[in-house]
Amino acid sequence: MYDRYPGYPPNDSYGHYGGYQGPPQPGYGAYGAYGGYNGYNGYPPPQQEEGQYDGYGHNGYGYNNQAKRDIEYDFQEASDAETPDQSERAFDSNVDGYNYRYSDCSGNKKALLIGINYTGSKAQLNGCINDVQNVKEFLLRNGYSEENMVILTDDQSNPRAIPIKQNILDAMGWLVSGASPNDSLFFHFSGHGTQQEDTDGDEVDGYDEAIVPLDYEESGMIVDDVLHHTMVKPLPEGCRLTALFDCCHSGSALDLPYTYSTKGLLKEPNLAEEAGQGLLEAVQSYMAGDTTSAMRSIFGAVKVFMNGSNDEAHEKTKKTKTSPADVIMLSGCKDDQTSADASIGGEATGAMSYAFMKVMNSGKQQSYLSLLNNTRQILEGEYSQKPQLSASHPIDVSLKFSF
Repeated sequence: MYDRYPGYPPNDSYGHYGGYQGPPQPGYGAYGAYGGYNGYNGYPPPQQEEGQYDGYGHNGYGYNNQAKRDIEYDFQEASDAETPDQSERAFDSNVDGYNYRYSDCSGNKKALLIGINYTGSKAQLNGCINDVQNVKEFLLRNGYSEENMVILTDDQSNPRAIPIKQNILDAMGWLVSGASPNDSLFFHFSGHGTQQEDTDGDEVDGYDEAIVPLDYEESGMIVDDVLHHTMVKPLPEGCRLTALFDCCHSGSALDLPYTYSTKGLLKEPNLAEEAGQGLLEAVQSYMAGDTTSAMRSIFGAVKVFMNGSNDEAHEKTKKTKTSPADVIMLSGCKDDQTSADASIGGEATGAMSYAFMKVMNSGKQQSYLSLLNNTRQILEGEYSQKPQLSASHPIDVSLKFSF
């Protein structure tokens, strides 16, 4: 398993994250205390009262077990989508935190795949481990290797391969360790997601999004602030991280500041909320192709804040989640939505994982925009969830989706 990799981070390197206490060191010698995890009887807190339904067949935990035919779709194809040329790859400044660079994905490739069925619990899922296997096979066909791939699922006998909180955090540390420009990192999580009260004031709706590890009752959830700090913050300029979240309440699971609509339009970014109207104008100029105006607007506004003329704005600016890395996230639903556990073509699967694989295996070249629209096409009419596309910096959604 992943502890065979050299340079693996020590277990105590995840002690505290912005006020979040890290979990206690798991006692691998006491592995049987979890009943081998197949008999684990803990389950995530319900997102609505049991017995109540929200109009689309949910079982009280935000998941359903709908059967769906494996049908053919008329996918959009971005046959003319291009990778960014050298002049488009960089957006540089002399202000910390506002430089970024596209990755050409020509470097090393690593992947972390996590699937949790919560076997034996009231909130048991059926398709998450299948999702991991399907994504693994897809990645192996596209330049990734098993030697640089860590898989955590709750059906394994090796204690280090069980998706408890500490193992997940350790594996995330392994994923980003040693990352370089133009590397490609792939993260996939299929399991339960939830929301809990925001403690640091960075969430507009007052709730942090979180993923649910197998031992959440003992160790707690892994909130979006921690996910960002662990997997996004350490990445160097121009390193690609592609994250696929197939869980409830996952729209902003990595706290990325730029979210895109199905028309390719930039939704109001967190960056603008944090640093003021000048940054929103800059983003609009950038998306319109006016890089000069964008640079003048964004960095003029930031320098005012950085010079301390507005202490409150200065503090907010420091919190920006813009990254010099090239981080792309595809999530199964909005923050306030649930994500379906389905049966499609006779196989249990997460609806978002299925949709992503269906599009990527279609043989049609995808841009960021066509990938978003095609995944939504698969799910619309059957599920209320709406897949989301977000990024760590403004992106040209007509570019080829690379990973």
